Amino acid sequence: MQKWLLLTYKIPREPTAGRVYVWRKLKQLGAIAVQDAVWVLPATPRTQEQFQWLATEIVELGGEAMYWRAEVLPAGHEQSLVEQFSKAADTAYREILAGLKRKSRDLKALAKQYQETQARDYFQSKLGVQVRDRLLGAQEGGGA
Repeated sequence: MQKWLLLTYKIPREPTAGRVYVWRKLKQLGAIAVQDAVWVLPATPRTQEQFQWLATEIVELGGEAMYWRAEVLPAGHEQSLVEQFSKAADTAYREILAGLKRKSRDLKALAKQYQETQARDYFQSKLGVQVRDRLLGAQEGGGA
C-alpha cells in the first residue's frame, strides 16, 4: 500500500508573491492538487522534508499550513494519483527526448531537465531509463 503526504494551507492573498512562490514550489516538487489548497505527494523521506520546509515557509509568509501522512485513500483514488504522477514524468521525459533529436540541442540544459524530472519521477518510469541512456550516449558523442 502506497503512503501519501498531504499538505493543506492558507496564505494571505496580498502580497501575491507569497502565493506564487508556494504554487511554484509545489509544482517544482511535482505535487498534485487534489482540492484548492490540498496537495499530495508520495511519502518518502525527501518529500516529507520538503513539505516540512514548505509548511514552515508558508507560516513565515503569514499563512497557515499542515501536512500529514495518509495510508488509505478512497477506492480508485490511489491508482488515479499514481497515474497522474507517472503521466507528468513521462510527459517531461518525452520533451527531453524531443530535445535530443534537435540539431541545435543543449545537452547541459537537457541533462539538467532530466535531473529535475527524475527528482519528480516518484514511480520510476521506464521511459526515464531510456532518456538517461540516450543522454549518456549523446554526451559520449554517440548521438541521440
